[in-house]
Amino acid sequence: MAVPDKFTGYGALSPETWKDLKQIEFEPKPFEEYDVDIKIEYCGVCGSDLHTLRSGWGPTIYPCIVGHEIVGKAVKIGPKVTTIKVGDTVGVGANAWSCGECRSCLSDSEQYCPDLVETYNFKYKDGSRSYGGYSDYSRIHERMVFPIPENLPLAIAAPMLCAGVTVYSPLVRSKVGPGSRVGIVGIGGLGHFAIMFAKALGAEVTAISHTSSKSTDATKMGASNFITTSTEKWAEKHSRTLDIILCTSFAKDIPLEEYISMLDVGGTMIYVGIPESALPPLPPGLMIGNNSALRGSNTGSKKEVLEMLKLAADQGIKSWVEVVPMEKCVEAVEKLERGEARYRLVLKV
Repeated sequence: MAVPDKFTGYGALSPETWKDLKQIEFEPKPFEEYDVDIKIEYCGVCGSDLHTLRSGWGPTIYPCIVGHEIVGKAVKIGPKVTTIKVGDTVGVGANAWSCGECRSCLSDSEQYCPDLVETYNFKYKDGSRSYGGYSDYSRIHERMVFPIPENLPLAIAAPMLCAGVTVYSPLVRSKVGPGSRVGIVGIGGLGHFAIMFAKALGAEVTAISHTSSKSTDATKMGASNFITTSTEKWAEKHSRTLDIILCTSFAKDIPLEEYISMLDVGGTMIYVGIPESALPPLPPGLMIGNNSALRGSNTGSKKEVLEMLKLAADQGIKSWVEVVPMEKCVEAVEKLERGEARYRLVLKV
């Protein structure tokens, strides 16, 4: 298949018109010896897309084409590519390039490379830009391209490549397994994966949400317990009952003190949802009192993506998805903004 010199996608032109995605022709980065060109078939709609389109996390480079849960066919490979063949079904997550030489890259933590280029809204060293998967093609370094297992449907696999590994990575790095007590804050796109993967790793899972509206879904996903934070003394009743709390919420007014109080001695709360404002103040005495920790986690490594995809394929873990035609990406973005996704939206080219 001949790959066009220019690709086409749906992008925002300004923060004021961020929901009015226009069809845009763009020039991808120059093709290099380790690059893979992918004919996109599916792309998940991620919360990061909304934050970036509206400049919520800082100034966005416009025009901006988002999308970093990409699945499709490899149609062109560079001369030094060894792990991907033309015709392979492959995926791409939140990252497009890393240096391959720093300590992070050499220790299966390339998502923390100081020179990391993300799949969209970033610039390469030569000044060319990265554009996301609301497009017909994507050009990505081999290091960030993942083979998709044959028995994993493409629409199911796509949202795992960002949302899935974003929760899988901190779970495995925290050595979650049988006997672990894991709380998941926020039962949305990230949270639904967190419940399923924590359960698959052997943990006892507690879902935590502001209302009980998603309790039935959370149970089907694998949660054994459900905590509603709008009830009286909810945190007090569950003091020191969790080893790990994974916060997938983007809420600005999160009750951080109450969550920390739910950690048992030596427990850790891990942030993967990124609010558009600072976290609430946290008294250090509270963390000293239960020897707890608060940290963050950024997506996952290629090693973790491949492990996660194998786990999903072997155990039949399936994203809860709604597939939407790519040309209706505006409707999909608006639906996600309204909080109506159950639980991931996936665009089909």
